[in-house]
Amino acid sequence: MDWINISEESVNKLLFLWAKSPINLAYDADKKIILVNQPNQAKEYRIRHSIQSYFSESDNSLQKLDFQNQVIVSIKSGMAVTALYENGHLADHKVFRAYMVRKKQGKSQIKHLKTKGKSRAGSRVRLQETLEFFENINERLESYFVEKRIDLIAFSCSSTLLPYFFNSKKATPFEKSDVRIFKIPVHVPSATFENMEKTYRSISQTKIWVDEGNREFLQAYLSQNQTEGDSRQDNDDDW
Repeated sequence: MDWINISEESVNKLLFLWAKSPINLAYDADKKIILVNQPNQAKEYRIRHSIQSYFSESDNSLQKLDFQNQVIVSIKSGMAVTALYENGHLADHKVFRAYMVRKKQGKSQIKHLKTKGKSRAGSRVRLQETLEFFENINERLESYFVEKRIDLIAFSCSSTLLPYFFNSKKATPFEKSDVRIFKIPVHVPSATFENMEKTYRSISQTKIWVDEGNREFLQAYLSQNQTEGDSRQDNDDDW
């Protein structure tokens, strides 16, 4: 079972075909997922469309966006990356690093604070670097939001780090409930520039969930879109 690339033209052909038969169609705007269920066949199809397009609920079709400024934010313990894309072109990026991880235990100072406190000098250094880490991230993000109209925020951050990000001394330039936030739906192993580029390419593609139950039917629509990848969805960062 995989998320497989599919052209938006093929998606629109499928949606047009399905519209001729009884279907239940729902759209999750937060996840950019179209859910199609055929009651008579007990089959379900999931389509996750590109951040470069939008789903028109008036005629049930995918349409290309004319222009969009997008920000990517990926935060892990001790490392983060931010990027600004102008209409699909990388305009700016920054990688952040901080001495946050306790080497012997292999866990961040934030997690350690919950059990052991911050009395030792090393702990105080890690805590200070942690605070500065989030302040620096938000300072960079603020520059994007001041200079550009931001249409989409592709975001990945573990639940442990979320309070430190949104409650930083340097305010985050968007709220946790901001409707522009799109939670990155693929696993990001580390917040590097290379992984950021891979992530952006992945969420810029339209994909369909293929399993043994629907593969044969979809094969004709996938014949020119056989690039597989990014099949895992990361549930560790739910918030």
